[in-house]
Amino acid sequence: MAEALNKQQIEERVRKVVVNQLQVDAAEVKPDSLFVDDLGADSLDLTELAVAFEDEFDIEIPEADFGQLSTVEGVVQYISGRLAH
Repeated sequence: MAEALNKQQIEERVRKVVVNQLQVDAAEVKPDSLFVDDLGADSLDLTELAVAFEDEFDIEIPEADFGQLSTVEGVVQYISGRLAH
């Protein structure tokens, strides 16, 4: 089981993954940033992001779920919920 993380720790790690995967400036990655519209991600980027989040947080994200994760905050909420179980 992954160690308990608070929302701020999860957000910091999500932002780090997004910056690394999408090669964007950290200042551009805000809670309401849309991966596609604001950060320029394409479908391959989204798949790679999902894999990176799985690796970072040691969880599995079903492909069916990733469609709902369009913003940084959405991913933080999703991962918070998954880690709480």
